Amino acid sequence: MADDDRQMHRLQTVELDDESLAASSRDQEQERQIAIFDLLEENFFHPEGAERGPYDLKMGLIENRLVLDIRGPDYERRHILSLSPFRSLIKDYFLICESYYQAIRSSTPSQIEALDMGRRGLHNEASEVLRARLAGKIETDVDTSRRLFTLICALHWRG
Repeated sequence: MADDDRQMHRLQTVELDDESLAASSRDQEQERQIAIFDLLEENFFHPEGAERGPYDLKMGLIENRLVLDIRGPDYERRHILSLSPFRSLIKDYFLICESYYQAIRSSTPSQIEALDMGRRGLHNEASEVLRARLAGKIETDVDTSRRLFTLICALHWRG
C-alpha cells in the first residue's frame, strides 16, 4: 500500500458514543484511551466509495449491533454490523484481560508474558473477523482492526 494512500485514507478522530459506553475500571479506561491514541497515531481506514479522507468515526451500539458513523470530505455513511460473530471473542477477551490485569499485580514475568501472548493471539483472531465483516464496506490494515476491536470491547465493558 502506497504512503499516499495511507495518508489519504485515515481516521482523524474516533469517538465512542457516551450512551453506548458502560462503566469501566481504571485498567479498562486506560486500555480504551491507549487504543484511541494508537489508532489516531497510525491507521489505514478506507471506506468503500470514498475518494479521500481524513475521516471522523463515531462508534456505538444500537440494539446490540455495532454502529459505525463515518464522515469525510466527500463521504458520510452509517454502517451497522451484527455483533454475533464477535460474542465468543469478546467474552474470551474479557476473561483473558481480567486475568492479565490481576497477573500484572501479583504474578511472575513469565506468567504475565504467557497471558499477554494469549491476549495478542485472541486480538489477532478478532482483527481478522472484523476485517472480514468490514469487507466491501471499509478496508483497514491489521493494526487498525486490532485497535477497533479493542474499542468494540470498550462498548461492552461492565465495570
